[in-house]
Amino acid sequence: MKEILLLLLLITGLAVRAQIPVDLSGYQKKNGVTVISQGDDLVVSWPTTDKETGKLIIDLAKEKPLFSSIQLSQRGAFREIAKALDPAFVLTVGKRDLISQNGWNIFFDKTNKLPHKSYAVALTKRSASVRTNGSRTVIRVSDIQAATFTGAIEITLYNGSPLFNIAAVMATDVDSTAILYDAGLVSKLPIWTTIAWSDTQGQMQSVPADLKQPNKAQGVKYRTIIGAGATGSLAVFPAPHQYFYPLDEAFNLDFTWYGSNYRSLIPGFGIGIRQDLMGDKRWVPWVNAPPKTQQRLNFFCLLSTDTPAKVLEDVKKFTHNDKYPVVSGYKTMSSHFHNEYVMSVILAGKPVPDVPNFVKVFKNTGIDIVHLAEFHYTAHPKGPDDQRLLELKTLFDMCKRWSTNDFLLLPGEEPNEFFGGHWLDFFPKPVYWIMSRKPEMPFVTADPQYGKVYRIGDKADMLKLLEAENGLAWTAHARTKGSTGFPDKYKDEDFYKSDRFFGAAWKNIPADLSEPRLSRRVLDLMDDMANWGFKKHVIAEADLFTIEPENEMYAHLNVNYLQLNKLPDYNKGWQPILDVMQQGKFFVTTGEVLLPTFAVNGKGAGETLTLSQDGKASVVVDMDWTFPLTFAEIISGDGKQVFRERIDLTNTLPFGKQKFTFNTNLKGRKWVRFEVWDAAVNGAFTQQIWIEG
Repeated sequence: MKEILLLLLLITGLAVRAQIPVDLSGYQKKNGVTVISQGDDLVVSWPTTDKETGKLIIDLAKEKPLFSSIQLSQRGAFREIAKALDPAFVLTVGKRDLISQNGWNIFFDKTNKLPHKSYAVALTKRSASVRTNGSRTVIRVSDIQAATFTGAIEITLYNGSPLFNIAAVMATDVDSTAILYDAGLVSKLPIWTTIAWSDTQGQMQSVPADLKQPNKAQGVKYRTIIGAGATGSLAVFPAPHQYFYPLDEAFNLDFTWYGSNYRSLIPGFGIGIRQDLMGDKRWVPWVNAPPKTQQRLNFFCLLSTDTPAKVLEDVKKFTHNDKYPVVSGYKTMSSHFHNEYVMSVILAGKPVPDVPNFVKVFKNTGIDIVHLAEFHYTAHPKGPDDQRLLELKTLFDMCKRWSTNDFLLLPGEEPNEFFGGHWLDFFPKPVYWIMSRKPEMPFVTADPQYGKVYRIGDKADMLKLLEAENGLAWTAHARTKGSTGFPDKYKDEDFYKSDRFFGAAWKNIPADLSEPRLSRRVLDLMDDMANWGFKKHVIAEADLFTIEPENEMYAHLNVNYLQLNKLPDYNKGWQPILDVMQQGKFFVTTGEVLLPTFAVNGKGAGETLTLSQDGKASVVVDMDWTFPLTFAEIISGDGKQVFRERIDLTNTLPFGKQKFTFNTNLKGRKWVRFEVWDAAVNGAFTQQIWIEG
């Protein structure tokens, strides 16, 4: 009996010490990447510049930290930036309401108020693999588990940069699930001497890395927390847009953390990113996790042999310092802001500074044109007349006061009357109108103080006003929120068929970490509208309320690059802006990917192309990017179906600029457009080119 027990103990000990299998069949010896599997160590090196190299030593032994060593060379000699680190993930699982509104496109959900629970994601090292994916290398370690979610850790190294991504890729079979996640790197050893960040005013701050420091949520600018020591710095930050689930407010909710025993779930001292479960305490929909979808709970790391301030400067380059860059021949425009400055400050009799914070925020973010959506349930759109007209005049005066030759603040509203659902208006000059008209009242009158005043009683009146004043209207947050079911429900209406109805607006609602692009909801609508036979367009919208310098604005913003060489003079009206919009001469972007040129057989966005009989087409696109690109798509339709031609761009390196030419066939198609997405799921898309012949 004793011999049997000894044999069992020996077998058990050997099993514990047995090396886990490493599959290298997908690894290609190219691009300067080397992979060595030796004992329990998996050593992967990748070129971070032409002359320098990054190295990860991954320990596959059970109960050992996954990252035995993280290194970066300096003048050819390796320096250890960190050691004995584990990736840490906290998955919070809640319930999605799929019944009351519009399924997975829901926004009006308060998941935070429903039963939910947080779990530490547990890693059991059973197998590993390394594969080459273009210019990047993907290391996969299985298995991980939290609640009903299972999957693996994926580490992606990007040639040309000391950048890598760590992801818990997980799926569940449970329906109606919403999630959030926190993540980071932790160790039981003293790894760093300093924890550093930029405060919300842009000033560098730091504290000693004390292993006894209880975990603490930290508000930062640029979404980044940094661990630093004598040999260098390691920055941790999220995907700049994908990580942030949609909210009405862009409050800075302390999106990073540092300290010990994070949320009493993760032992050890660490740094990382976090989400606030309560959000902005309005509608808090969290992130969709449909059954069997591979949710990528991920974060980025950037290595440096320099100081925290220097590595933060390197992080900021990926988002152009959270600012939309100047592109020759274009002006930037952002739309749909409920700042309510007229009602909450000016007409409330509060002090008005020379330049208010919200104007400074827009200018500092590189936005040239701001289209407001004031009076969102705060004013008197239906009168009394004296109040409504005073509110409009105050709005127009405010916009005039803070518009300059390099910045336009333009009036707009979200009327939500007459058409159905929610929609925005945009006139090319100040227009006075009241959202009510009795049958005996005239459509338009001459007011001695305000001039021409319109009264609107129904959708026919509204279309008449748009036609009379050359205005545009479009569906706000189409197919979700207050526009659930729209514009589909009114696509056969005269006002929708009119050229005064511009189309719809795009924002990342809902969030889904398994998607390789943002807001498929509106991108699919864009294709549907084109197949309906109308020349409609899609503009980016922010749909945000408070605009303050300390807010996390960039994560919730997007922008339209309009083909304009200069801004119009506010006093002379801004018809050129509406013309460019209506003609489709613009592209939409989160900011990291730019598309200054897009043409098919020489025709640009918004133009009409006559194809030859064989349907051959040459697509020429200039791209400018920060994060390495993942894929592009040539998207076209024939009036019934949508066709998607995916182009693999994983060979690209970070921070590139290139003209691409793609040959395709568009025979039988009626329109074509273009999208491109990067490794952090930032992206850009064009408007359609219309096809004849």
